[in-house]
Amino acid sequence: MTGTGSSGSPLRVGLVGYGLAGSVFHAPLIAATEGLVLDTVVTSNPERQTQARAEFGDGLRCAESADELWARADELDLIVVASPNKTHVSLATAALKAGLPVVVDKPVAGTAAEARELAALADERGLLLSVFQNRRWDNDFRTLRQLLADGELGDVWRFESRFERWRPRPKGGWRESGDPEEIGGLLYDLGSHVVDQALVLFGPAASVYAESDVRRPGAEADDDTFIALTHANGVRSHLYVSATTAQLGPRFRVLGSQAGYVKYGLDPQEAALRDGGRPATLSPWGVEPESMWGRVGSGESPLSGGGRPHPSLPGDYPAYYAAIADALRGTGENPVTALQAAAALDVLEAARRSARDGVAVTL
Repeated sequence: MTGTGSSGSPLRVGLVGYGLAGSVFHAPLIAATEGLVLDTVVTSNPERQTQARAEFGDGLRCAESADELWARADELDLIVVASPNKTHVSLATAALKAGLPVVVDKPVAGTAAEARELAALADERGLLLSVFQNRRWDNDFRTLRQLLADGELGDVWRFESRFERWRPRPKGGWRESGDPEEIGGLLYDLGSHVVDQALVLFGPAASVYAESDVRRPGAEADDDTFIALTHANGVRSHLYVSATTAQLGPRFRVLGSQAGYVKYGLDPQEAALRDGGRPATLSPWGVEPESMWGRVGSGESPLSGGGRPHPSLPGDYPAYYAAIADALRGTGENPVTALQAAAALDVLEAARRSARDGVAVTL
């Protein structure tokens, strides 16, 4: 199979896109992963080319278009698509047809049907197709999974997840565009994260209800959205994504038959990466101060803090690309499959219909 590299040699990665996703998340994490080497960055922006070479060395190749990668597919082992959402399907398709395994930033596609078509093409070609869902390696999510595995909360009845920000003025750009072709708005941006996490934790959704608004003056795409899932096992997930939240709620509030878990604040890894921190040089990586730990308990007065502090596991974004390297070498599994991403897109599409028509949608 093309794209596995020779035994012991680094796997060579071509990164398409060097905006926020490419420069802040993918490039640093690829470079930090043993067994991977960032070979080429595709960007037509001269300033971004200079920025990439400044961080990753003059040996880094820069290309003006992805077509240059397909022309030398035999020199590469993996393509990472970190370009605007509307290009994900076409670029992933071209990479797979060139015989190259692919990682695609979320959302992998605008529809679940497109995601499943990509998955079928990857299977037909015998190639890896993975979706970058880094929030599975957030500190709070890892901690909650451990609490559930240990039975600390009992049977979970309700899962509340918030990814909220206070950005009263739109920033513009394709992420906030009202053009459907851009696949912008918070439902598909932050909603991709909170829905994926809910499905990983509690399994398939049986029904979806959503409310979605465009609140800010001058905004074109949804900036304040709520999604309610009823999972097949009876758990209810209440998911909030917003750019209009003047007072932030808890990141997680999880209510079970024995105890609850409440956690405020975001995982520190994105902020560290944005500030130039790198897993190889910032140690310990992904660790937050004790003052940010969540609390576990039941029945306590809110005046006392609501339970006992529970240590947060370190966040571990580097684990994603370490798993990709293992999967390419045949020693591990794909950490996030396209079919898992398609299931999340089923929910997002249902949420969009629900918000438009004011009804719950059965899956």
